[in-house]
Amino acid sequence: MLEWLAALPFGYAMAALFAVVMLRANGTYWLGRGAAAGWRRSKWDGKVPSPAMARARDLISRWGAIAVALSFLTIGIQTAVNATAGVVRMPLKRYVPAVVLGSLIWAFMYATVGLAAVNAWLVAEAGSPRNWLFVVALAVVIGMTVLVRWLLTRAVRHLEPLDEQGLR
Repeated sequence: MLEWLAALPFGYAMAALFAVVMLRANGTYWLGRGAAAGWRRSKWDGKVPSPAMARARDLISRWGAIAVALSFLTIGIQTAVNATAGVVRMPLKRYVPAVVLGSLIWAFMYATVGLAAVNAWLVAEAGSPRNWLFVVALAVVIGMTVLVRWLLTRAVRHLEPLDEQGLR
């Protein structure tokens, strides 16, 4: 899958990786903003203490750019940081430069060390039956995820709305 990327010249590989991570990070930010907008329109909006949310929004507005940029040096935290920045509506004038810097850092790391590791893995695993096992396992996980999501969506559509006391 990544063979074509590993075969590219460094500049092209870095540009491709930068584009991918920018799309992913900004997509996550906007999903967070959309979720927050939906929350504000829901009946639960007033139940969250607004002073705490205001403090969190101010904190992200002031220091969030550093957190966004540094999150690209980690594994597994990038999505949470970008989504949180969207949820608290981090101003774009701070978010965009931070995400560009973080994406450049991430693209550079993966265009150098990351693609070298992928190349080494591809050479070591060429022709191994474990590759097919991985593909089958991934297909099963994706299939189960789609099924569970479909079932949950169907179940939520059939729920009756609750009254003011939380009863049906």
